[in-house]
Amino acid sequence: MPSLPYRREGNDLLIEVRLNAVRQLFNTLDPSPFHEKDLDSAAEHYLVSAVEELPADAAFKVVIHLPATELATGQARQLPEAIHNYFAWQASEARRRLRGHLREARDALVMGALFLALCVTISTFVGSHLAGLLADFLREGTLIIGWVALWRPVDLFLYAWRPLRRQRRNLERIAGAPVELRSDDRLSVRTSS
Repeated sequence: MPSLPYRREGNDLLIEVRLNAVRQLFNTLDPSPFHEKDLDSAAEHYLVSAVEELPADAAFKVVIHLPATELATGQARQLPEAIHNYFAWQASEARRRLRGHLREARDALVMGALFLALCVTISTFVGSHLAGLLADFLREGTLIIGWVALWRPVDLFLYAWRPLRRQRRNLERIAGAPVELRSDDRLSVRTSS
């Protein structure tokens, strides 16, 4: 396994976030109740990027380091629930996007196959009714265009869905990961200087 920039504690890798205040983790413009707030985009990006670096079967937990004064607040106690809620919602959105992608791929395949059938029909008609260089050009051209029309559906089915599935899995992993709060008095020392 390649060397990862995360500490290990027992069997778990630690994805650690150090905050001076709970509010740093959340989008300050979101008017939702605290446990339903959106995460700050930088915090979300950090957590998702960290999980993307981990092996798919690696156990991990999110550790939030806060000054002791912040750790004692009601908002701090709601952090694990807020993080789980946010990533569970993101995972459900990722599942919806994946289903939409597969629906689009199916529709594109049907349209591409129908267009290919039309092109084969035209090519066959041209081949049986016309002769010469122009007929050869039309016959071969319509076949090529028909096969090229299948490129997008094949791409959607074979390749383009995999990043969406990987994103969904990573979001589900974060949504189900343990979130632990720890006191870190070094944070309050840093902010006072």
